[in-house]
Amino acid sequence: MLIVKNLHVYYGLIEALKGISFEVKTGQIVSLIGSNGAGKTSTLNALLNSVKRTGEINFLGYETKRHLTHTLVQKGIALVPEGRRVFINLTVEENLKIGAYNNSENYEHLREQMYKLFPRLVSKKHTLAGNLSGGEAQMLAISRALMSEPKLLMLDEPSLGLAPKIVGEVFDIIVRLKEEGITILLVEQNAFSALKISDYAYVLENGHIVMQDEAQNLIHNDEIKKKYLGL
Repeated sequence: MLIVKNLHVYYGLIEALKGISFEVKTGQIVSLIGSNGAGKTSTLNALLNSVKRTGEINFLGYETKRHLTHTLVQKGIALVPEGRRVFINLTVEENLKIGAYNNSENYEHLREQMYKLFPRLVSKKHTLAGNLSGGEAQMLAISRALMSEPKLLMLDEPSLGLAPKIVGEVFDIIVRLKEEGITILLVEQNAFSALKISDYAYVLENGHIVMQDEAQNLIHNDEIKKKYLGL
């Protein structure tokens, strides 16, 4: 579904990504793990052409370089950003409507699908997003992204700031989405939780991919255990 070759990202004179290459196969959960500042979020931003970048990004057979961010969303890429970034002064339903702005003819059907996936949001549908708990806001952010019916769902630190029980719920939902046919690119500092549900993973350090393997192999890798799993 996604092939990235020799990707560089620049913020002025700072080079955040230094020629990384990776791929995401259809139907898989692929994780990017690494410490703060490794380049994980920059990778996701580059995939949506929202930062200055060079290199090749091929999504579903076409090079994305000439496409604006909203066009890439229309073509099937959706991002759940770090920190949720829901519209706090709008209700849950209004957030969902915004998520479906390119897909308004399917809005009612998709809204009901989101309420089945996240039943906790049903009683909150008329609540301002700014009054939701962290877990509810994360569920809203994911459902808002799903309203565009993406082929590739990118999740940036979905466990950040959540209670352990809620983290488990969110990761269970990610697995369910994969089972429903959505391909997922997951950026996550909680390396163990990410690797546990992933098919394949890449380790980013200082803008370089320093290791890659099937996720289950990385869980048992001594270096990964020491650096990222606290084992």
